[in-house]
Amino acid sequence: MNEERPDPDRLLAEIKREEIAAQRGKLKIFIGACAGVGKTYAMLNAAQQRIAEGIDVVIGVVETHGRSETIKLLEKFPEVLPLRKINYRGKSLAELDIDTALQRAPQLIIVDELAHTNIEGSRHVKRWQDVDELLVNGINVYTTLNVQHLESLNDVVGGITGIRIWETIPDRFFDSADEVTLVDLPPDELLERLKEGKVYIPEQVEHAAKNFFRKGNLIALRELALRRTADRVDLQMRAYRADHAIANVWQARERIIACIGPGSIGDKLVRSAARLANELKADWLAVYVETPALQRLSKTDRQRILDHLKLAEELGAETATLAGSDLIATLIAYSKSRNANKLVVGHPTDLPWYQQWHPRFIDTLARFSPDIDIYVVGNDKPSQIRSRVINMGTMKWWNYAWATAACGVTTILAAGLLRIFDLSNVVMLLLLTVVGVSIRFGRGAGAWAAALSVLLFDFFFVPPRFSFVVSDVQYFFTFTLMLLIALIIGQLAAKLQFEATTANIRERRAQALAALSKELSGALTVEQVVEIANRHVSGTFNSSVAVFLPSSQEKIKVAGTSSSQPIVDTAVAQWVYDHQLPAGFGTQTLSAAVSHYLPLQAPMRTRGVLVLEAKNLLFLDEPEEKRLLDTFAAQIALALERVHYVEVAQDALVLMEGERLRNSLLSAISHDLRTPLTALVGLASTLTDSNLPENSQKELAIAIQNEAQQMSDLVTNLLDMARLQTGGVKLKKDWQSIEEIVGSACMQLHRVLATHKLVISIPPNLPLCECDPILIQRVIVNLLSNAAKFTSAGSIITISAAAENNEMAIVIEDNGPGLPRGQETRLFDKFTRGETESNKPGVGLGLALCKAIIEAHDGKIFAENCIDSGARFTIKLPLGIAPMPEELL
Repeated sequence: MNEERPDPDRLLAEIKREEIAAQRGKLKIFIGACAGVGKTYAMLNAAQQRIAEGIDVVIGVVETHGRSETIKLLEKFPEVLPLRKINYRGKSLAELDIDTALQRAPQLIIVDELAHTNIEGSRHVKRWQDVDELLVNGINVYTTLNVQHLESLNDVVGGITGIRIWETIPDRFFDSADEVTLVDLPPDELLERLKEGKVYIPEQVEHAAKNFFRKGNLIALRELALRRTADRVDLQMRAYRADHAIANVWQARERIIACIGPGSIGDKLVRSAARLANELKADWLAVYVETPALQRLSKTDRQRILDHLKLAEELGAETATLAGSDLIATLIAYSKSRNANKLVVGHPTDLPWYQQWHPRFIDTLARFSPDIDIYVVGNDKPSQIRSRVINMGTMKWWNYAWATAACGVTTILAAGLLRIFDLSNVVMLLLLTVVGVSIRFGRGAGAWAAALSVLLFDFFFVPPRFSFVVSDVQYFFTFTLMLLIALIIGQLAAKLQFEATTANIRERRAQALAALSKELSGALTVEQVVEIANRHVSGTFNSSVAVFLPSSQEKIKVAGTSSSQPIVDTAVAQWVYDHQLPAGFGTQTLSAAVSHYLPLQAPMRTRGVLVLEAKNLLFLDEPEEKRLLDTFAAQIALALERVHYVEVAQDALVLMEGERLRNSLLSAISHDLRTPLTALVGLASTLTDSNLPENSQKELAIAIQNEAQQMSDLVTNLLDMARLQTGGVKLKKDWQSIEEIVGSACMQLHRVLATHKLVISIPPNLPLCECDPILIQRVIVNLLSNAAKFTSAGSIITISAAAENNEMAIVIEDNGPGLPRGQETRLFDKFTRGETESNKPGVGLGLALCKAIIEAHDGKIFAENCIDSGARFTIKLPLGIAPMPEELL
């Protein structure tokens, strides 16, 4: 028996989807064929059952339309959220208060009429976007929907009923629902309810019965609702089989491409492709190929194409704008590169008489792509198609006028040159004019210039002149050859011009992206990334730019500055960061905003928000420009994430270095702590002997005190160094006398310095120095201890001070053996000792501590050997301006 084993990658992907779904609220849609079938009533009944089960249910918004049954059922609910009042055109209108709903955070909220369009000034354009935000925040939602409000069925319902519904929702949102319940009612019962006034108020019943509520319409709508619900059930069945590895046959996934053109049936073509993709469970794309001829379309036609591409995106398609001189070759190459096996095209129009010789687009496409299925979408208005001719307004008559003028000027110039040059050279001049016209004004004007040049050449230069009569038959061959050469050269020139223009646009985008990536790759700090992003985005898209980054509390704030700041709504930017979705101008979320807000999404998390305010944000309608902006945002997000993890790596390196230093410390102090501890234990044991004479007991007590003092000094140095390294020590500066600080240090070391000769040379008129007296005293104590430790008894230790060059210089020197040669600077490193192998106590932290304290005071410390013998340590502290004593003021 063959055992079917699930694919591990597919199982992991399914587990990830389930984790995301577990954090998201559950959506249940009550769908019906049309108004009046009882969707709202069924939804409220289901909600009542949930209340009986102990679920926290609130009413967000319910449209009763005056139906008494619905009103009575609604009164049974314990809590109804207040609606948000919005002033619109002098009227106060009510909408769902999304903020109150999020703050209340019930387990289940009732939101009627999913396809409703919100009043201008609301957070979202559509109510389904409000529902989506509720779901993202983990709130379950019950809602209602009529089948005609599905975007892919909108035109079908319009064709059946004759009434176009403009409030729609994307099919992808409907398909994402966790549960769909069909509320059905036979047409006869629905018409009976309409007559009884249970659907609309009496004033609207007669109008509805004559228009929308006709039995044929209701039957067709009912079938659509049943079919759409059945499709969803079939989708669930397929998902179940896939989840349980029931299917044992692998099949290639189909991919559909909708070919968008400037025709008026583009919206129907897009919806037909969306329905086909949904039925076949296939991926689909919407593609527009811009050829040299289409590049000269009017603004109206170009905007129509952009609208069709935008509609395709809303229906779940991937969109692309291609450039090529050959429409069919470009389309077939792209189809093969994306492994698409189905093309959806519009029905061909009846061509005018002067284009009858040209092969039809569909015929040529079928001939060159025999392995691709072609679906043709019909037009609802064939009579208008048959009568349609080329819009001559798009031909830009002024291009032809300029071509005519250029040929005329060339003819006049050639007439003057004919006295000097032969007739064959005049022909070259006219051909040059054709090339120039083709490059400047396009193919059509170039063809016109070619024909006109031949006529002018015949009329003005071929005998008999000033007549179209040809005296020699050979001239016919000359005219024909000249016309063909002019046409070919002109068309090639126009083609090269188009390809050069397209290449320049692509090169501009590639260079902009490459320049941004190059600079971002060298950025080491967040500030550098923000500055680079501001400069490149503003320059490429001619816009004001701001980058918002999150704080530790996940509240975003503007980072860095740019030459021009856009108008920014911080609340919108925070919403974009929290929901990881674009908003503002050019989107369907908070579209009333002046600026465009784009989340900076990196692989691990969202790193911030990019805000643009351009003089003309309509470039967002162009897929290639929008894709370039998205790529910019992705690169900036990656750079921010890289910098973040560089900082994380640096922190980890610091922690590792700290661990290494701790290990070195333990290794270094093991001997210096154990030796005095052992001595203390031995001395204390000896001291407990009551038979010791008094003098011996006193000597033992002094020895114990000395050993304990060494341990205290060692521990003090360790703790001070640790606090300085972690920033735990705060300087308490005050204006102090250096003489007093030195005196206190010497008093503290009177026992240590008892066997040495101490010389203090400090002039009495030294100015005051602003410093932390306790820490500076610690520095002098450490330096004097070192001098006493590394010099023999009877050595001379000198302390001097002087004020010079706005600095206080303190010098401590001795006449001992001096410092190791070449180690004068390294002695200030942690755990570095003057004698590597020595019985003198210490771990090499004293001088490191001195350096840290002096540098915290913005001062300097250095060591050197004296000329004769001994070591010298010099401290320099900034003096500043001391305050005047109060008695002198």
